[in-house]
Amino acid sequence: MLTSVTGINWGDEGKGRVIDLLAENADIVVRYQGGNNAGHTVVTNQGKFVLNLLPSGILHSNVICILGDGMVVDLEHLANEIKQIEDRGIQINPKHLKLSKKATISMPWHRVQDELEENRLERTGSAFGSTRRGIAYAYSDKYRKKTLRLGDLLHLDDTAVQARLTTILESKNLELAGCYHQEPMSYPGNASCYWTPSKGLRCSERFSKYICDTGTFIDKALSCGKKVILEAQLGALRDIDYGIFPYTSSSSTISAYGPIGAGIPGRHADHVVGVLKAYSTCVGAGPFVAENAVSEKWQQDLREAGGEFGAATGRPRRVGPFDAVASRYGLRCQHADKIALTKLDVLSSMKEIPIITGYNDPNGSLVEFDPTDNLDSCTPVIYKVPGWEEDISHCRTFDELPANAKNYIKTIEDMLHAEINFISVGAKRDEYLLKGEWL
Repeated sequence: MLTSVTGINWGDEGKGRVIDLLAENADIVVRYQGGNNAGHTVVTNQGKFVLNLLPSGILHSNVICILGDGMVVDLEHLANEIKQIEDRGIQINPKHLKLSKKATISMPWHRVQDELEENRLERTGSAFGSTRRGIAYAYSDKYRKKTLRLGDLLHLDDTAVQARLTTILESKNLELAGCYHQEPMSYPGNASCYWTPSKGLRCSERFSKYICDTGTFIDKALSCGKKVILEAQLGALRDIDYGIFPYTSSSSTISAYGPIGAGIPGRHADHVVGVLKAYSTCVGAGPFVAENAVSEKWQQDLREAGGEFGAATGRPRRVGPFDAVASRYGLRCQHADKIALTKLDVLSSMKEIPIITGYNDPNGSLVEFDPTDNLDSCTPVIYKVPGWEEDISHCRTFDELPANAKNYIKTIEDMLHAEINFISVGAKRDEYLLKGEWL
């Protein structure tokens, strides 16, 4: 069975937790896009783990985790992340973790470019809110065929690979030296601070046993009846094609891309889990109508109650009420047949809970979300429901929830025209309940 777990909104919806729980009964978990700009948080008996590159199933010793074809991989970051996990007693080896030989290497100079450009944009007030981890530049060079793939680490001595690296550096100098007045790089020579045969060799020695044809591996596993989970990074509103452009990620976060990014383009997901938060959050720049619905104090109180700081960057997240308009659009993009709602407990102290039911703009009212609209000109239409003002972390069935909590969920379901199947009621691993048919 092939299941894709995706974000419905701007990301940070709690996908890591859902995937970690589903991984208890899975055989393989595959990240299929993005890079170390992700920040999936998983809480276990061993504490809180923040995963940037490693799939959220990595904490299960019986699960094989894969970095798929569609990813961009910063090898230095990966090595550090593995060490941090191992230092906390999680064993990682080539049987437990596999890296696609078709995945793109996020080179050190991609981070340099990202930092330089974001600094330039900040001076003009035009910054995108980049994580400065080089993701956009790694994907750009992937499509320009001006970077290496993980499989190239297995052939670093080949003349063809060496020639490509020289050509890549020549091209990079035109950008770094010409546009940003940086010291030109040579190969070898002063490019040694970025990439040399010796540094590349260390990467090869470190990861060679992990690198393989993961697409064939996954395809054979599915043919044998194994359970495979595809893990997305970010959400529909950050998708490069369907998100709020240009305030998007640089890859496809949509479930339909999952099999492609995982290396199994001929397959289709049997189920798509769409993950929503019980309120709206957003990291980075760009339109975010929800934050205009409430006061700064409301936002700050919610941010503190929910611990809303970016897992990858530590930046405070922008917050607001649940946005039914944006969520319906994200749900349509992801074509989810199962819905998980996270962090319902964070709203437990509120006397009244606002929900965004529509937008107003200078031309009238809007009930359908269009990422190409001038969303900055929109004001939210608010509908308030009574809060429950009591702890719900002990609830393990829908019937155990307070009446007003059940009403809040049913109100959201009516607005989404869909049933919510999974509800988290606390931060601990077992603090959730199921409703209707789950996986």
